[in-house]
Amino acid sequence: MSFFNPENLEKAQILVGLYPDKRSALIPLCHLAQSQHGHLSNEAMVEIAELVGVQPAEVYGTASFYDMLHTEEVGKYLVGVCTNVACLLSGGQELLEHASDVLGIPPGATTEDGKFTLEEVECVAHCDKAPCAQVNYRYFGPLTNGDFDQLVDDLKSDRLSDSVPPHGVLSRVFRDAPPMVPLEIIHQERRVMDEAKKARLAAQNPDAGGKQ
Repeated sequence: MSFFNPENLEKAQILVGLYPDKRSALIPLCHLAQSQHGHLSNEAMVEIAELVGVQPAEVYGTASFYDMLHTEEVGKYLVGVCTNVACLLSGGQELLEHASDVLGIPPGATTEDGKFTLEEVECVAHCDKAPCAQVNYRYFGPLTNGDFDQLVDDLKSDRLSDSVPPHGVLSRVFRDAPPMVPLEIIHQERRVMDEAKKARLAAQNPDAGGKQ
């Protein structure tokens, strides 16, 4: 049985078909799996490996390298409070402490209901809105303590569901083949290019019998 639900399995197959080398779809597939499950489970990484033709360890190595991919469970809302220089000078550390008090968890922890994970983060390039925070990689700032309280209330009440998707989904629009170019045409053109490449290599290495 596939880890992906039927809708996402179809999307996964489309993503793989977009690239001449299936391995290029590895990171997009990780984001797709994370959008479904909230993090990359072992089952998800095994299936991604099968789809792109690599070992599960390579999927894990890629996923564990990037901060935006999670191999362990996180809350529905991943709240990152910046404490780098611009935010620090504008009250970022105090905002982080307030966030910890409001959510009842220290940085790095998740609330018991699974709704919020709190992180202390480095610069998120929103310095003109310091102090700032990001929720599932959507930016908010400048934030006072009261603004943060309102943000939490809005998230709990799903009033921001249109702009803050769950689990840190990065892409707002699913990337598929260009609407005017069907996938079968793309695949056909790639086959033609592959044959032309083989022919050139064979001409350059006649003693190899065309084998590369």
